[in-house]
Parts: sequence; C-alpha cells; structure tokens
Amino acid sequence: MITGTEVAARPLLLLVATGLRSYREYLLRSIGTEFRIHLFHTVEPTWEQEYLSGWTVVPDTYDGPGMAATAAELHREQPFDGVLCWDEGRIHAASHIAEALELPNGDPGAIWRMRDKGQTRRALDAAGLPQPASIPVTTEQQALDAAARIGYPVILKPRGYGASIGVIRVDGPEQLSAGFAFTSAATLPDPIVFDSAEPYLVEECVVGEEISVDSVVQGGKATPLFIGRKVVGYPPYAEEIGHRVEAADPLLADSGFADLLTDIHAALGFTDGWTHCEFMLTADGPKLIEANGRLGGDLIPYLGRLATGIDPGLAAARVACGLAPEVTATRSQATAIRFFYVAEDDTAIGAIGFDEERLPAEVDRAVAIAAPGAVFSPPPKGTLVGRIAYATVAAASRQACDRALDAAGAALVVTPA
Repeated sequence: MITGTEVAARPLLLLVATGLRSYREYLLRSIGTEFRIHLFHTVEPTWEQEYLSGWTVVPDTYDGPGMAATAAELHREQPFDGVLCWDEGRIHAASHIAEALELPNGDPGAIWRMRDKGQTRRALDAAGLPQPASIPVTTEQQALDAAARIGYPVILKPRGYGASIGVIRVDGPEQLSAGFAFTSAATLPDPIVFDSAEPYLVEECVVGEEISVDSVVQGGKATPLFIGRKVVGYPPYAEEIGHRVEAADPLLADSGFADLLTDIHAALGFTDGWTHCEFMLTADGPKLIEANGRLGGDLIPYLGRLATGIDPGLAAARVACGLAPEVTATRSQATAIRFFYVAEDDTAIGAIGFDEERLPAEVDRAVAIAAPGAVFSPPPKGTLVGRIAYATVAAASRQACDRALDAAGAALVVTPA
C-alpha cells in the first residue's frame, strides 16, 4: 500500500497538454507510478484525471511566456521538479516554462532550432554533419532554380511542419509546379509562424532505409533507446503507414552512430531531454532528415517498450527532472504498428471494428480511430488524418510481426455509411 507521505515525496512534473487518449495514455499511466503530474490544458481534463495530482486550465498552451508566468506562481507554492511536453506544436512553449523555472530542457532557442528545419540545416552544415543538401525558397521559380542546382529528384517540404505534412518528391522540372502547389498549400493546425521570407525547402532526395531514433540526452550525451524502421506508402507523398522496432537492432550497439547522435545534439544546442530524430541510411552512411525535441509519435515509444521493456514515459520524466533514466533492456523481441486507411476519398464510415476472433495472438492492440459518421480519405487528401485504425503486434521476428499485421488488417471490418 502506498501512503500519502510516499506520494507527496514523489517528484512533481509539469506536463503541457496530453494528446489523443489512444496514442498517449500509456505514457501518463506509467509516469503516474513514480511522479506527481500537474497538467496544463485549455480545458478541464477528462480521462487524464486518474493520473493527475492537479491541473490548471490555461488560456493558450501555445503561449510559452504566459504559461511560464502561471507556472512561476505555482512553483513558489509547490516547486516543480521538471517540465515535459510531447506535443510537437507545444514543445517550444513548454521550453519557456522550463527556462523560467531553471529546469532541464529550458532553452527555447535550441527547441526552435529543431522545429525550424531551415535552422537545423544551417546548424548541421556549420558543424560539417551529414544531411541532405537543402535550399530555402519562397517562390516556385526559386524552387525550380534550387532543384536545378541540387539535381533531380528533389524533396519539397515546408520548413517547419511535422508528420510529413506538405512533403512530396519531385522527379523532374515538369512536375515541380504541381509539387510546389501541393507543398505551399499545406497548412498546420498549430498557430506557429516560421520564417515567412523563405517558408519552403528544396532538398536533395537521399535514398536508403528511413529510420527514427528515440534518445535520452543528459549533459549533452545522447543515448539511443529505440530504432524505428519506417514503412512509407502512397508515393510520391511520404505517408508513414507503419513502423517496426526491434530490441536487437544493430544500430543500438553502434558506437559510431551514438557519437553522431551526440554531435548532432551538440550542434543544435540540445543538452537535456528526450529527442526523436529521423535519418536516411544511405550508401554513404546515415544522413539526418530532421530532429525533434520530444518523444516520437505514432506509438513508436510504445513499440520500444514492448520490444525492450524500457519505459519511455518514466525515462522521459526522469530526464525532465534531471534524474538518471533506467535504460537497461529487460526483454528482447520484435514489434510493429500498421495504420489502416479507406480506399477512396470522402468515404463515410458507418461502422468500424476488428473481428476479435480473427486476430492472432501476436496482436497487442487493435484500435479503431474513426468514429461512425465521420468522413475519411486516403493520402494525399487524408495525409495523417486519413488513418481509420491501427494495430500493434509483438513477436519473435519481423516476419512474424508482418504476418500478424496482415491478419489484423483482414480482421478490420468497415461498413460504409
């Protein structure tokens, strides 16, 4: 039995926003076993309440200075030990709180340097670190000129968006106009403004296997914990339709790769916290695609926990509070996630669910995201928001995971409205 005194002795963590329950509850559940959690949100918490020791409804979770002032008042009464945020649109605002309270990850400049991919490119270029060639542009003509300099194929992308929004491959000048129209029309739901003078990037299209790396960083040293092997679909767009994570991934034991991660974080000025970086493993070695000052999305950290036993919620919370994380693997297996989509644009969902009797034993979670009556489209119209369901699996091998995901897809039953 845990006493009230023991609970009060736990570190107090300030969490900014939570995200969708189906994607983020596992983090709150584990963090709540070792930490008291105080939530900043724009509405009264609902499902989150059982994991919280308190909460504050704030006007705007994108307003870093405003939240910092509110947090400072609370901090005087009951000091916070750390600040954590895993939402891409709010990590910069959260860093303002950490800065005001003199807590880890309190460098808004470093977080902005990671959010703004144009700044990321400049910082890594100055340090001589491997990445694709990149040219910031404003107009279609500038994009055409930049692509000619780099050489086709190229990647067009907004300089500050996440989740592959607005990202497209262009194979020749005859496709650039349509590609630029797609990229420039992309919008971000967050009220974040990047460099309006050069809002787009034209980049070298590096080829190879695309991966993500979730790491903890303390005192500038990066320790990779989970390697996500991406499954990308719907070309020429870059929709992430799945990920694979294995405890025995050879990159986790590659000291040269760990040194590269540390060098990248040093170039970006990121010294303490959790990061999610993406690389292309090219014939010339790993090249950084982007770095993010947060936990990975798409349940990649959850897959990491299934694969290794390392708890990402607790590790991220500990690093946020300046404590040593537990990063020793306690299990070794392969895990994966696959997202499911409708086949045609503007499909109205009548009913959706998985036939439980057809799900193999390797399926860990099978979750319908779509609500009956909602309308969905596959990419490009439904980029990111087109997912109607997902399944996670754990097995002895990647091949076994793939077979289980195939079976889960066959068990998904969707009735049009």
